Parts: sequence; C-alpha cells; structure tokens
Amino acid sequence: MAEEKKAEEAKSGELLFCGTTAWDAIGRRRSLPEENLVSPTRLRPLMGVDVRFVFSGCGMKGQLGHGDKIQRDRPTIVSALSKHKVVTAGAGRSHTVVVTEDGLSFAFGWNKHGQLGSGSAKNEVESSPVRCAVSEVKASVCGGEFTVWLTSIEGSSILTAGLPQYGQLGHGTDNEYNTKDSSVRLAYEAQPRPRAIASFAGETIVKVACGTNHTVAVDKSGYVYTWGFGGYGRLGHREQKDEWSPRRVDVFTRNNVLPPDAVVSAGSVNSACTAGGGQLYMWGKLKNNGDDWMYPKPLMDLSGWHLRCMDSGSMHHFVGSDSSCISWGHAQSGELGYGPLGQKSSAAPKKVDLLEGMHVVSVACGFAHSLVVVDRTNVADRLEKLEIYDGKATGEGFEDPNSKPEPAIVEKLPKRSSVKTSQKKRKKGKDSSESESEDEDNIDSDDSDDSGKEMNGKYSGKGRGKNSGKSAPRKKSGGRGSGRPPKSPSPLTSEGGKGTGKRGRPRKT
Repeated sequence: MAEEKKAEEAKSGELLFCGTTAWDAIGRRRSLPEENLVSPTRLRPLMGVDVRFVFSGCGMKGQLGHGDKIQRDRPTIVSALSKHKVVTAGAGRSHTVVVTEDGLSFAFGWNKHGQLGSGSAKNEVESSPVRCAVSEVKASVCGGEFTVWLTSIEGSSILTAGLPQYGQLGHGTDNEYNTKDSSVRLAYEAQPRPRAIASFAGETIVKVACGTNHTVAVDKSGYVYTWGFGGYGRLGHREQKDEWSPRRVDVFTRNNVLPPDAVVSAGSVNSACTAGGGQLYMWGKLKNNGDDWMYPKPLMDLSGWHLRCMDSGSMHHFVGSDSSCISWGHAQSGELGYGPLGQKSSAAPKKVDLLEGMHVVSVACGFAHSLVVVDRTNVADRLEKLEIYDGKATGEGFEDPNSKPEPAIVEKLPKRSSVKTSQKKRKKGKDSSESESEDEDNIDSDDSDDSGKEMNGKYSGKGRGKNSGKSAPRKKSGGRGSGRPPKSPSPLTSEGGKGTGKRGRPRKT
C-alpha cells in the first residue's frame, strides 16, 4: 500500500507555464513582458501544489465552472467539485469535462451542440458543473465542439457527444439537414446524449486523442483508428476525405502495432503516436509551408528517445522524454519556452534548456501557451531560480467581478510603441516636445505611426518632402505663383480693383 502511494505521489509535481497570459495580446507585434512568458514560469497560486495532469482550452463561455462568465487570470478552485476527487479532465474550445475517482463525469461551458453530454442542449451555456449521462468513466477527451468518453462497460468502451459536422462522433453520419424546406441553408443536428460507437462494439478502446474536428483511438490490440475531418491528411489514410466512421490506419498493423505504453496525441491539424521501439510517427499539417504528411511517417529527429508524454496545440508540440523537455513548431507568444534570447519558432525538435535534467510528468498545449508538470525530486533548488508569475499584472483591476475585464495595459501599449516609432521617423531640427504631444493626442491604434497616415480624420502635417510644413506661409501670398513677385495693378482690371482671377492674356474690352 505504501509503495502504491509513493508511486502515485511520484506522478505529480510543479506546474510551469509559458506563452501568452492575455488573450488581448495574441497576435500583437508588441506586448508587455507580463503578457508573454517566453520561459517556463512558476505560477504563485500553484506553488507547492501537487499537479498530476494538465489540460488546456480557450474561450469565455463559462468553461471555468464558477457559475459565471468572468475572466480569471489566476488559478481558482472550482468549489462545485470540491466534494469530488477529480482524476482526469479534458478541455475543448469552450467547454471542460472532468472525471472523478468513482467513475462519474461532470462538464461545464458551451453546450450549443450538446458537447457537455448532459442529455440536453436546451441551455446553450452551463457555467456550473452538470452531470454527464455516462457511468464507469475512465477518461474523457475533448475536441473543438465534441467530447469522447472511455468507459469500462463491455461493448460501450467509447462514447461520443456534440457536433457531428465532419463525422468526428464516429456514428456514420454528419446529421446534416436543411433549416427550412425551401432553404438551402444547412445545419447539423446536435447530439447531446453520449452514444456508443457501434463499430467498436466488439473492441475495447484504451487510448484516445482529439483534434479540433478529428479523433484518434487505439484498441487493446494496438491498432490505430481515425475518423472525422480529413483535411491536410490528419487522418493518415493517404487522402483528404472525411471519415464518418472509425477507419484503421494501415501503417500500424502487423509488426508495427502500438505497445501498451504508447503515446497518442492530436493537434488541430495533425496527429501523432509512438509505435514499435518508441519511434514517434506524425501525419497531417506539420508546418506552415511545405507538403503535408498524408500518412504516418517517423520523425527521425526523435529516434532513440523514450517519450513519456506528448501534446500538440495549433501548430506547436511539447514532449517529455528521458530527462529532457522538447518542443518545436510555429509560435508567436513564447509558447515553446526557449527564453528571451532563444528563437520564437523551430521547425525541428529542440530542447528547452531551462528544463534540461528535469523529469517531465505531463504536458499540455493550448492556443498560444503551454503547460509542463515537472517532478520536484532533486530539482527544488533549480525551481527556486525560475521566474514567478503572480497571475495579476499591474493595472488590470480584476478585483471587482462585476466589472468588465479590460486591462488598462492594453490601452497604454499602442501609445508607447507608436510614439517610439514615430520619434525615429521625425526629421532632425524639429521641436521634439511639440511633435510628441501632438502624436500622443492623435494616435488611436497601434501600427498607425507613419507620419503620412491619417490620424483621427486629420493628417499629422509632417510630410517627408523638403517643403513639408510650409503650407502656412503660402496663405500670405497674393494668389499668384509663389515664385513671381506681385505687380502693380493693371489698368485692365475690374471696378473692384481686383483681377479677374484667371491667368493668361487679358480679355479685350
């Protein structure tokens, strides 16, 4: 009993975070250091807490389970689940599903397509945990807008609920229908009640992973099945056709079936698993440019590594292997954890130097962020040297839950960057103090610092030519060309003493 407890404790550790901490900062050219954590960072509210598994999602539709839709930037206990011991969980685009020690499952968040599995899609949002219509649950995994449960019930080892648009539920249909008899607009009937996949009636599914709109599953014999959206070859069948029912991947047959300790992962547009000898195979869209992998191919960069855990985000991946943490892919917010001096993206797997020598327990990849759980054994002193994030940036003002969560730093950021850029573009000899105050009043959004661009409906008045800023003296001229001196009044003028206003030869009287 003591050995089992010790083994259980060894599977937990310290949670580290890297990537964006503010949704408003995603995609911006410039951001504050608190908004993008480019190195693995400790979260102060979770320091000393033993974390076993991590999962990641996104959105603001009640998927935090606190009974409201308020954004929280600090880890907060879900009080409605405090009476249950949660052993695993899954996070989709805007919903969360958890599994308890006694085999129950609860879900909260967006329920428009019935992805919570409560048996009803009447309430579009469930901000507090509701009971899922499943029992004897072992694990739950979430796709974008659907959910998969693994149970110990014979003949019903895998159940699905949610959006069936691309066949990702595996029931042989996409439930498509016309919204009206005379309309060509299509809709997809929601499936709010978890339903067992009929084609797996005689099989036992032991592992499953979900992408945004596709599913990867492994049975007890080591065979791999995929179904759902087939774009970019993410199903591994050498074609991009959608599969409405589970289809076996022919690469993992005969002598190349998956071992019991295999790792299975699914990103938004790709899939991965480890096969014989621990070799990692990947397929689908792996890079922003280049050809897609239409069928599973070995990733030779990780040959010889023993992978314990893996997860994939939109276009980036994290792996825990031996005593190293490895990441790669396309990133913009520091989610690869390479540090302030490291590269943002990497086409090839690369070690996270700050975590070298640490034992990685679990990894998770979300949109523009990553989470890593490391064992504290023998590395407590190294963890003390890592940066700590308090979960509350200066000026955010999230104390009042009734206030709209709009950080003040978002408003200040464009002014700083734009003023700094516009100062570089000003010509020498100008009065910098007057120009800076004028720019600060006119700047309305970031990336609008060109001196010739329009600001708040008015031009800044600072052209790039030699005669810029000389429009005022021209108003003092007599109406003729600026290079010709004014002449005395001609006898051929009108009675008012003014010329006709037309250039050229005067009209004869």
